[in-house]
Amino acid sequence: MALMSSAQLGFILLVATASLLQVSEAKTIVVGGSKGWRFGFNYTDWALKNSPFYINDELVFKYDPPSRTNSGYSVYLLPNLWSYITCDFSKAKILASETQGKGEGFKVALNQWRPYYFASGKKDGYNCKNGLMKLFAVPLPRWNY
Repeated sequence: MALMSSAQLGFILLVATASLLQVSEAKTIVVGGSKGWRFGFNYTDWALKNSPFYINDELVFKYDPPSRTNSGYSVYLLPNLWSYITCDFSKAKILASETQGKGEGFKVALNQWRPYYFASGKKDGYNCKNGLMKLFAVPLPRWNY
């Protein structure tokens, strides 16, 4: 029988500990606060000021449907950091259309310990590139004390 290396054992213990120490009490966080999901707001700065986010927290994207003054917004999940940096939507998954942000907004649960890259994909990435409509979140485990 082969023995595990100390690195393998350490990794298994880390993952097991993280999953056991999660607390089910999650927060609901409106992206952008009272400003919501809109063109020209710096969500990177907002995320830094409102972090950390935790596993099972729920992000709410609230935005107005398209109008004469608003070309419309959406919420995409980008697959990786490079797609996020370059606003490349070629392999992105749409999570919310132009109309799903009204009222109570569109909710996304951060249910895994991994990076999440969100962006508005309207106008061929213009909202992402020029409107700063992108958000990066890495939820942390909640620790029981």
